[in-house]
Amino acid sequence: MGFRVLLLMILICSHLSTMISAEVPLTAAFIRDHQLWIKKGDKEVQLTKEQYVHSPKWSYDGRFIAYIDGDEQGEKSNLFIYDTMEKESYQPYVTIQTSDFKWSPLKNQLAYNSGGVLNITKEKNGRPHGFENVSLGVCDFEWFPNGKEFIVSSESNLLPTGWGPVHLFRIPVDANLDAKKMKPFYTIQTNESDLFAISANYFKWSFDGKWVSFLATPTASWSNDSNTLCVLSSQGDQFQAVGKMLGYKDWIKWSASANQLAYISGEGRFFVENKKTKIADMPSSIQQKEYTPKGFVDLDLEWFSPDKVIAARAKENKEWDEGPVPTMFTALYAINIRSEEQQKITFPKENELDEDPQVVGSRLTWFRKKEKAFKGDVWVKESLHGQESIWLKNVDYAPVFFTQKLESSSSQHE
Repeated sequence: MGFRVLLLMILICSHLSTMISAEVPLTAAFIRDHQLWIKKGDKEVQLTKEQYVHSPKWSYDGRFIAYIDGDEQGEKSNLFIYDTMEKESYQPYVTIQTSDFKWSPLKNQLAYNSGGVLNITKEKNGRPHGFENVSLGVCDFEWFPNGKEFIVSSESNLLPTGWGPVHLFRIPVDANLDAKKMKPFYTIQTNESDLFAISANYFKWSFDGKWVSFLATPTASWSNDSNTLCVLSSQGDQFQAVGKMLGYKDWIKWSASANQLAYISGEGRFFVENKKTKIADMPSSIQQKEYTPKGFVDLDLEWFSPDKVIAARAKENKEWDEGPVPTMFTALYAINIRSEEQQKITFPKENELDEDPQVVGSRLTWFRKKEKAFKGDVWVKESLHGQESIWLKNVDYAPVFFTQKLESSSSQHE
């Protein structure tokens, strides 16, 4: 009798947990007609007018959205912040020109790279406002998970003997240009016959903060065809070159519950062939498994759960060798990395493609558009086997969802 009561309680709790998860409304910032919008549940609100907005990013608590007000020619790149509490956009300083900005993982503080100078915002009336210098000579950066330091890369120097090494630094938030506070973190020794790079970009931390991945990027023309995915321990004492790939940040994804790194491997700038989903287990990245079937290419990916990865997949097109680059008509597939079972889960119509898969709680979302279209719709499934429906219509590209850290628990996905 006691066992039955216990089993009934477990089933009720599981059902309530599922109901609560399903009741949390999706919240996203998105771009429509170059303007910033927000949608929560079923309500859409336009936030900007007569701007040219791109690259929105949520602050850690969802109060602020930082974004770039640019122009069609790409000559302007001004940093703005939208305050959802005060319902207004403002500039944290008179003019901040940047394309590389990141929120602190622990508070409403914004860091940005402007012309090689890393800065952080100060605070005024509870909002990010003003700035302080942190470091010069910055190529790329990322917050450490503790919110107190940055990992910073500095571009290699071209010497008469060739390109020098790429230096990584560990810099405290309050460095304020003090050279004594700039601590060497790791030096990437490069050469053209093995690991050649002049910079390090796209830093991403593993779920437990023990590893950071990044791309070691060579000179411009070379980087269009090949970059080296690398992983470094949080203490800077273990370095591994994981594989070769193109320079797409979204093609690199850590699992939310294990030190497993999924990425799309393959050299060559065209998508027609040689783009394969691989998963590397840390720290032994030598043990890698490839999951893309022969005759196909994977062109985006996302973790759905500890055992499942979503890939945007299309058929290879090895016949193409000149003329306009062919469109690769991707659909989404679910890959079970334990059983190796794979299943097609979206079914775009002819001349449509599905891309940019994103997982929010138990939901899967993606961007669907027609060939050569500049806009598309955002679709959602409540689970891998749920009914698909349109959540956003006529948007410029995939939205940026706001998720609390607790929401990302992979245990809720199954």
